[in-house]
Amino acid sequence: MQVARHATDGPVQATDLAAATDVPENYLRKVLHELVRAGVLRSTRGKGGGFQLAVPADRLSLLTVVGRFDGITERRRCILGRQECSDAHPCPMHDRWKATAEQITHFFGSTTVADVVADAIPTRKRGGRRT
Repeated sequence: MQVARHATDGPVQATDLAAATDVPENYLRKVLHELVRAGVLRSTRGKGGGFQLAVPADRLSLLTVVGRFDGITERRRCILGRQECSDAHPCPMHDRWKATAEQITHFFGSTTVADVVADAIPTRKRGGRRT
């Protein structure tokens, strides 16, 4: 989200991202490079380098970003880890898990990075003060 917020400013350095997110820089660099491998970010080395979105924020789903780390996929997996779990061959949790898994996948698939960034912009309260 930090990279998307600064999309018009040019590449964002990992050091600045680590400070802004309070995430250890060594760990963050590993995450950033995984996102580069996934095609979510692109990186530029050298002076003025850093990380930028490789895809416009309004076309980048959270499923693409988060799914890389959390295993959320468009294809629902069995909550009990079975290879075969379907309406025809359900596991004991199938009926309960199916609707929840579909909602989770829909949320991450239909929400974009731009949506999250826009939702994070403070709204005005009465009296013109920002929250």
